[in-house]
Amino acid sequence: MEKYYTVKGYGENEIVIEKSRFICYVQRATTEEEAVQFIQEIKKKHWDATHNCSAYLIGEHDQIQKANDDGEPSGTAGVPMLEVLKKKGLKDTVVVVTRYFGGIKLGAGGLVRAYSKSVSEGLKTTGIVERRLMRVMHTKIDYTWLGKVENELRSSVYEIKEIHYLENVEIETYVEEGQKQAFIEWMTELTNGKAEIYEGEAVYLEKEINEI
Repeated sequence: MEKYYTVKGYGENEIVIEKSRFICYVQRATTEEEAVQFIQEIKKKHWDATHNCSAYLIGEHDQIQKANDDGEPSGTAGVPMLEVLKKKGLKDTVVVVTRYFGGIKLGAGGLVRAYSKSVSEGLKTTGIVERRLMRVMHTKIDYTWLGKVENELRSSVYEIKEIHYLENVEIETYVEEGQKQAFIEWMTELTNGKAEIYEGEAVYLEKEINEI
């Protein structure tokens, strides 16, 4: 995928609705095993809770999706939690909402709203990132070109990953896959053809975003 959204990492948030405590736990998970392990850890931590409901979706095309009501009326917890993840377009994310019953029944509609809100608030606390697929481009130049090339790069759309000061200078730059040729042409022109440019590995670059 050229880009996708996921959670920043681990996060937790608690809200109280009609005296019931809803604690949302969020984590990034790239495999079903990771998601299941995270759910088990939360269940172990809150073994005395009334419910530990969970949902996760994993894979480029959300191939793996699971929702568990953990004793709440069918469809009132796990599925609404999963729907929040889907609406935000998140990938590789697992959420667990631990509920300690406060004595007031919420009804089916109330439960759906409570679990949905718990996940939404949990995601806000955790933070969301955009992961964009980039190619690391290597540019080897003579030291005489360093000042000009570095200045031009820093005021361009490209982001410098690292500069290696060896026999020649080697600059590693993040370039979007579709901009590789444009980058090569730009750098070649900038250095009058004196740069040696080659492709490196493909990596995901993460950028925190406010809201999606």
